[in-house]
Amino acid sequence: MSADRITTARLAAMKQRGERIACLTCYDAAFCRLLEAADVDVLLVGDSLGNVLQGQATTVRVTLDHMVYHSACVSRVSERALIIADLPFLSYATPERAIDAAARLMGEGGAAMVKLEGGAEVVDTVRLLTRFGAPVCAHLGLLPQSVHQLGGYRYQGRDEAGAAAIRADALALQQAGASLLVLECVPAELAEALSGELRIPVIGIGAGKDCDGQVLVLHDMLGLLPGRSPRFSKDFLTGAGSVRDALAAYVNAVRDGTFPGPEHTLA
Repeated sequence: MSADRITTARLAAMKQRGERIACLTCYDAAFCRLLEAADVDVLLVGDSLGNVLQGQATTVRVTLDHMVYHSACVSRVSERALIIADLPFLSYATPERAIDAAARLMGEGGAAMVKLEGGAEVVDTVRLLTRFGAPVCAHLGLLPQSVHQLGGYRYQGRDEAGAAAIRADALALQQAGASLLVLECVPAELAEALSGELRIPVIGIGAGKDCDGQVLVLHDMLGLLPGRSPRFSKDFLTGAGSVRDALAAYVNAVRDGTFPGPEHTLA
């Protein structure tokens, strides 16, 4: 492993030093090179590829084979960033299935960490994965794989009971061995509190500026998709002059705390 490679230990040290972590989704070799040249710390091979590459309405149809293929495309040329790959829909319905899926994503796909969605129901799975050496990124708040159950893409944790449930799940996932937590579409106050309480880094998306880092879908932050962008996103390409300049602007805005702004945040 290169001495310059971002690791889970380096991300934890960045949190302790108050250095914000810049993360973007990435699905191929060409963009991997561009993102690493812009000093992006974490590349998430997200099942969002179902939406932005495949034209699917949700991430549910993304398969493990899809995720392994795109993870390998990224890891094959990566030299610095930490690569996280999503465990796709129902690939971790049991701890045993999760072990098999993680083995493929890390073995064939070259990922350094796997990500899964959910709280108490996946704690035993997180514990098993980490016991056998597979680092885990947890994901709470809005869970895209559960969009049919949730009834749409809606902010979570807006009332006292919902916020308490997310907090309890976050603490349980940390205790089970998760090394990182993505918080999606939760109130900024809740995200700030959890970022301060948890030992592990918290990466926000639609969760305010006070998380330990930020992530966006690459195609959203470049304004490449038709229609209205998510409220929490920003088009960094318009006015930037080039993709390289847009990526640099995103990283700088995350690092100096100017993104996300109030207009991207649910108070």
